[in-house]
Amino acid sequence: MASNLFAQIAQVLTVVLLSPLLQGFINKMEERVQRSEGPSLLQPYRDLRKLFSKQLVVPETATWLFWLTPILAIVAVLTVPLLIPVLTNYPLPLSDMGDILGSGLILTLASFLINLAALDSGSAYGGIGASRSVMLTILSEPILILVFVAITLMAHSMLPFVVNHLLVEQPPVYWGATHLFLVLAFFILLLVETDRLPIHSSTHIEIYMIGEARVLEYAGPLLGLLRWASMMKQFILYIIFCNVLTMPWGLSTTGVPIGLAGAILGVAMKFALIGLAVVVVETVQARLRFYRYQEPLAAGFLMAVLAIVANQL
Repeated sequence: MASNLFAQIAQVLTVVLLSPLLQGFINKMEERVQRSEGPSLLQPYRDLRKLFSKQLVVPETATWLFWLTPILAIVAVLTVPLLIPVLTNYPLPLSDMGDILGSGLILTLASFLINLAALDSGSAYGGIGASRSVMLTILSEPILILVFVAITLMAHSMLPFVVNHLLVEQPPVYWGATHLFLVLAFFILLLVETDRLPIHSSTHIEIYMIGEARVLEYAGPLLGLLRWASMMKQFILYIIFCNVLTMPWGLSTTGVPIGLAGAILGVAMKFALIGLAVVVVETVQARLRFYRYQEPLAAGFLMAVLAIVANQL
């Protein structure tokens, strides 16, 4: 019991402490691919420290929702590592609270709260960012639901640990058409949910910004919480993509400290591969006009449908 509790805490701390490092790696690789030096891998940690040391500034029109949203968002995100295989390939004491669908709903709840806070700020940019975010969510949620349906049909379960064991123990299923289409569909979702779709902008000065517009009125510690929650959400999505769908190996089977340390090293190697793939796709893909957002999402929807069809054939 003590070993399971230690592993549970280690999973949450892994997400909390290493999520800025993943962001730093992606930022660094983006610049290196473009033949620039790029920022340090530790730059996200410095940015967070700077934000938490700044003065708290809140719009005069903001209500309690504006204050509470960053706290609720980070609490919602921190719930997900309890439900998914971050370091262990077996369920931990709190893993029976939900499944992959529950994890997706919790992450969507955090995004929904940020949209409400963007509208609550009274900023025109906040309204634009929230409306665009909702439009993308409306189009991406059907893909997510179909991916969950395909996973259920393939593994006869929506528990991530069952999917992990199925893909490890049955190579024909891993290399089957259903699983391959699922990987492609979820990869597109990964690009959408981490602002890597070729219509997104990660800066605060471009007219097509989406995520940045929602938090434009935040500053200081509240903005730091939102930035950290966004990094942790990205980390969690990478965990699901790697440990459940694409590379379900290298997780601890006993929960002992040396096994957890090896699992952390394995996660770092997996993230390096997926992060490089994301950077290459984002770099070689020309940025699209915002009104062409339906094109990559339609491709993801088609992949999810093909996964279900392939499972039934």
